[in-house]
Amino acid sequence: MGDHPQIFLTGGRWPPKRHVSHNGQVTDYSSGRTGYINSAARGATTTPAPADVLRFHRRMPGYAPTRLHESAELAGTLGVGRVFIKEEAVRFGLPAFKMVGASWAIHRALAERTEDPDFDWTFDDLAERFGGTGGMTLVCATDGNHGRAVAHGARMLGLGARVFVPAQIGRRAKEGIRSENADLVEVDAPYDDVVMEATAAADADPAAMMVQDTAWEGYEQIPAWIVEGYSTIFRELDAQLADAGLEGPDVMVTPCGVGSLIQATAAHYRGSDRSADSLKPSLLSVEPDGAPCLLESLKAGRPVAVATGHTRMAGLNCGNVSTIAWPILRDGIDAAVTITDDEDLAAVKELERLQIDAGPCGAASLAGLQRAFADPAMREGMAVTGQSVVVLLSTESREANPVED
Repeated sequence: MGDHPQIFLTGGRWPPKRHVSHNGQVTDYSSGRTGYINSAARGATTTPAPADVLRFHRRMPGYAPTRLHESAELAGTLGVGRVFIKEEAVRFGLPAFKMVGASWAIHRALAERTEDPDFDWTFDDLAERFGGTGGMTLVCATDGNHGRAVAHGARMLGLGARVFVPAQIGRRAKEGIRSENADLVEVDAPYDDVVMEATAAADADPAAMMVQDTAWEGYEQIPAWIVEGYSTIFRELDAQLADAGLEGPDVMVTPCGVGSLIQATAAHYRGSDRSADSLKPSLLSVEPDGAPCLLESLKAGRPVAVATGHTRMAGLNCGNVSTIAWPILRDGIDAAVTITDDEDLAAVKELERLQIDAGPCGAASLAGLQRAFADPAMREGMAVTGQSVVVLLSTESREANPVED
């Protein structure tokens, strides 16, 4: 893949008070904030998702592409040509994007348990084959949306679901998981510890299958299928932008928790199937200030675990980068920033005024772009011009994660 990262830059006031370390990291002592730029990222390549993922989703009950909303007002205030928001507010009847990943992974994992894993199984086929037999239970850990998606998939297939959550997540997220007839297990611990507890429970149950959207050593296949499932979002986006007369985005902004969704972003836009002359956008990652596992890893040049606290952006409150995401993000992400809860809440309200349904994780894209664009060096590093086309990925509705929770 591409060369190692070359430049680290600040966010915030310009020019800041600075200290340059031996590895090129620049720390802004006037604000305590750091950002990241990798000038080599657009030269990286990686393996794209299979082309049949979108076809699989199109055959699922309730499939419909999510809305692509254009905002001329945001384009004007941000000083770019056009701004679009890919609004993942309703996906298979759920208020977030996660079902595209969970459904594909569950489908692939169950197909592997048949005598013909390469058969073109549909969800209906798998429900007939596995539903109600053997008491199979799908297990996962979640801070909200992934767990509801796994539970929804289990209910569609006639399987059981056991979902582990940090006790401090919002009431609405817990109610959503229970509404799918799942067994909800609350754990008074941070998300990464909840993943460990869910894994131990799944390992102890011969009838359980772990369906987790983060990878670690020894558990990587199902998370890889989840990432492949997310490719439907970007294939829809390609078609929607083409309908608008555009080749693609110049800047793509993705919220980051464990890194699986932005891994899917990179797999699509850095995929080896793209032609040499195809548009290669700058990819911007956005994390909460209190859970910057990707930013700290990018700064260190290796995976770094961070302690997490409370944030409204519950789905991004993660302390470790997925092991399968890390090498792709290290080489393929152009820029990374963090945002405060106050910045995020302002973005939620701004998008609501523009009639875009975005919860705190979804609105993180706008807040992160605003923070990055406040730094002239980050704009330059992402090759932003007055004609740039920017796409913000909004990953959840306010129903999924109300700011009042």
